[in-house]
Amino acid sequence: MQTKDKYSRVAKLFDKIERNMPMKSVKENAVQMLNGKILEVGIGSGASLEYYPKDADVTGIDFSIGMLELAKKKSKLLDMKNITLLDMDIENMSFEDETFDSIFSSCVFCTVPNPEKGIGEVYRVLKKGGKAVFIEHMKSENEIINIALRFLNIFTKLILGTSLLRETEKTIRSVGFSKVVSRNIMLGDVVRFIVAEK
Repeated sequence: MQTKDKYSRVAKLFDKIERNMPMKSVKENAVQMLNGKILEVGIGSGASLEYYPKDADVTGIDFSIGMLELAKKKSKLLDMKNITLLDMDIENMSFEDETFDSIFSSCVFCTVPNPEKGIGEVYRVLKKGGKAVFIEHMKSENEIINIALRFLNIFTKLILGTSLLRETEKTIRSVGFSKVVSRNIMLGDVVRFIVAEK
């Protein structure tokens, strides 16, 4: 079963878990940093939608139909009139180069099959001078923490196709952003808040 199908199968359960995660203020702060024409990659069930202004110009993409269906329901409940939700693979986005002023991702690149290609696509569709904000979990610099992550990774890979051992910050820094600022927000350095400017 492909990763996108695994997420569709557990969409409702995943949405309940995500709504109870201690990340609400972090996501709200991230969304407040976005402006202009916004792209949210891996929008999932739409957990971040409540933080956008109702008139925000937002495009959300995901490769899981089950997740997108939940996001569409939330956007209607929130009366978001300027949101477009699309079934699209981050690794092969159909947007023109330099389409968006701001891009947001939250716990996405642990699941993208080829994260280097996906982050390269984020860089491609972001306008010159634009900002990409990432909330991502990844491999730690602490090997003791990584022992636990390696054990848990056995199950997350099997159930969701999600890796706990990605080096996402290194990948973000490698694609050509002019400035990258990172801070640790949870579990030591496992969950990081990264702002990258093109």
